[in-house]
Amino acid sequence: MGQLYLDYAATTPVHPDVAAVMLEMLRERWGNPSSIHATGREARRALDEARRRVAELVGAPHYRDIIFTSGGTEADNLAVLGAARARAEEGRRHVVTSAVEHHAVLDACRALSAEGFDVTIVPVDGEGFVDPDEVRRALRPDTALVTVMLANNEVGTIQPVAEIARAAHEVGAWVHTDAVQAAGQIPIDVQALDVDLLSLSAHKIYGPKGAGALYVRSGLRLKPLVFGGGQERAWRPGTENAAGLVGLGKAAELARAALEAGEPARLTALRDRLIDGILERVPGARLNGPRGRGRLPNNVHVSLEDVDGEALLVHLDLAGLAASSGSACTSGSLEPSHVLLALGLPRELAAAGLRLTLGRPTTEDEIERALAILEGAVARVRKVRSA
Repeated sequence: MGQLYLDYAATTPVHPDVAAVMLEMLRERWGNPSSIHATGREARRALDEARRRVAELVGAPHYRDIIFTSGGTEADNLAVLGAARARAEEGRRHVVTSAVEHHAVLDACRALSAEGFDVTIVPVDGEGFVDPDEVRRALRPDTALVTVMLANNEVGTIQPVAEIARAAHEVGAWVHTDAVQAAGQIPIDVQALDVDLLSLSAHKIYGPKGAGALYVRSGLRLKPLVFGGGQERAWRPGTENAAGLVGLGKAAELARAALEAGEPARLTALRDRLIDGILERVPGARLNGPRGRGRLPNNVHVSLEDVDGEALLVHLDLAGLAASSGSACTSGSLEPSHVLLALGLPRELAAAGLRLTLGRPTTEDEIERALAILEGAVARVRKVRSA
């Protein structure tokens, strides 16, 4: 039957329409977008159209508000480091973030701390929610930036970013949100969220790896991380990966169409069916993150008592089910998930997490097949452990 793929939060397959526009760029519109001749102008027009499509996906007022990057990690780094260093010139050297951010944000904040910035990490509750009042209490007159993800990449918790942004703006802080997991899963409007910066990645929305984007509110100025040219307003210089970015633009267009067609509701129904099945059929299973509202439509994350997480993933793979324990960026790490520890789980359960994430190709039959595979794999792992 082939492998059953339920790891769409790690990456998604490139949509055929995305691959087609990328191939067209490589074959026919291969010019340097910075060149002023006709070949270059053709590539530039394609990039501008891609920028418009990304802007439409996130509700940006103008396509020029979109800065292209090599992916979500670079977009996060440019937002956090670029904003904080720019605002340090105003005497603002304080940053607020949450305990459950992706390492692209947390490690950037650690880098700022090494530069002499003060970094406050606010906690989350047992379902992974950031309390806006916790953020409000952490704010100071010299706060430069508040960075809180829109949706968690491990347990799928959707954060109250708009309320956090209102509090941050009261003290003049800028607000960044990592929307890498949220883009394409839920509707996004940067104006309704009231954020100044927002990151996303192509390969999470059926686009190519190596392409991402950062929304930057008009009027903001960032400090670049690299130097050497005027591309992307000189905040991300270097000849653009035109084929990959045009792929991102097409992926953004398709993601917007899927949202409008009701894909979140379809995935939510499949998600709830999978959650209910796991809790009913797998003894000792505990759901991590919120049960209903406030959770990404495609995310299921559980911890399993008396199960070695790494051994379970191996057994699932051998049985034909692709899953993960959490962020693909930390696979291979022997440390328990920092997200699950922040939710208050004991280390043993935090090391026994299982993330199953659904995608546009996921069907009802696949949910039933996944439940049968998981039930058998857990039983085998526990049998080996108790032997």
